[in-house]
Amino acid sequence: MTWQRGLLALSPMVVFLAMYVGVSLAVGDFYRMPLSIAFIAASVWALLTMRRMPVSERIEIFSNGAANPGILYMIWIFILSGAFSALASGIGSINATVQFTTALLPPWALPAGLFITACFISMSIGTSVGTIVALTPFATQLAVATGSDVAAMVAVVLGGSFFGDNLSFISDTTVAATRTQHVGMSDKFRANLRIALPAAIVCLVVYGVIGYHMTAEPVAALQSSASGWLVLPYLLVIVTAAFGMNVLLVLLLGIVMCIVLGLSSSGMPLIEMCTTLGDGIKNMSDLIIVTLLASGLLEVISYNGGITFIIQLLTRRTSSPRGAQGAIAGLVALVNICTANNTIAILTVGRVARSIASRFNIDPRRTASLLDTCSCITQSVLPYGAQTLLAAGLAGVAPIAFLPHLYYPLALLIMVLITIAFRNAQLSETKPD
Repeated sequence: MTWQRGLLALSPMVVFLAMYVGVSLAVGDFYRMPLSIAFIAASVWALLTMRRMPVSERIEIFSNGAANPGILYMIWIFILSGAFSALASGIGSINATVQFTTALLPPWALPAGLFITACFISMSIGTSVGTIVALTPFATQLAVATGSDVAAMVAVVLGGSFFGDNLSFISDTTVAATRTQHVGMSDKFRANLRIALPAAIVCLVVYGVIGYHMTAEPVAALQSSASGWLVLPYLLVIVTAAFGMNVLLVLLLGIVMCIVLGLSSSGMPLIEMCTTLGDGIKNMSDLIIVTLLASGLLEVISYNGGITFIIQLLTRRTSSPRGAQGAIAGLVALVNICTANNTIAILTVGRVARSIASRFNIDPRRTASLLDTCSCITQSVLPYGAQTLLAAGLAGVAPIAFLPHLYYPLALLIMVLITIAFRNAQLSETKPD
């Protein structure tokens, strides 16, 4: 592919970044430029780059990307998440859960405890999305209760959710990375753990320092009206999620439990609960629109050859084992940026990564670890990634607001760079599961 065609294929991403990041920096406020407007501008430009093709065919390609079954599944999660979060808040369930937690833990232990909980749940269920669904409303109210920054507290959940997404044996990224590199899951797990565990320990220390400055006074004020029964919906969601139940069923069970308690304990009329459910769904409308626009845009970029261009560009001048590892890491990260899906990114570059690893005698366990870890790092910081959009929608903050507080992805990135620079990647062969 020529440079001109490759750059043209990627130009919609430049338009998006110019509209969202550029304008936001110019006005000094990342809340002023809506993501949906930036994606509309980039999508229009993307359709214009599809030359020698009827407009109806261009729109069909865009729409096929937006109508991807995985995207529509995410939208169902967004709808039910918004409904459950609004109703749980309306009947007092989230407040009661926060009160219960703050009664058990001292303020200084809350961020670290939330991070450990997110790590545990994501490891158990193998998905960052389910963890975010379960913990973001709780983290939001916990921030209010302790007088903390909402974005900072929710960023703790985001970091912990990607810890498990990266390490879990049942994570789709683990399956993709191990199968494309023909290695065993346990082998890849051990290789990943050497990177992820030190990063998580560093984050726990950081969260302990942050928690040390928290105050217990707002928490104590909340505890006067606690109702033990109202903890049940949230406890049900966390426990069923931790046991690996489908996230849609988890949310439906949570909504049913909220309705039962709303009628029996809080005296909330059924029609008022229906209104609250509807309001919660409406609050997710912008998130749904952005998801559809982003998916269609990224499909056009892929169709035009943008991902192929990235692969060719990064593999052209690789000449050493360290350079090869850097190429693999950069390759999966850039493709992840263009697909906003870490599993798809791993599957897309998996064969190329295996070829690079074979050429430079890089252990396939190391390659699988790099693919999974670097895709998770990238996905966790994308403002238009499904996880960030979901957390932002549930917390009521801008997706970009999490970036300054994402300590775990930063620590993970540093560990990846250290291992590339100093660790020998030419290890012994491994057997697949």
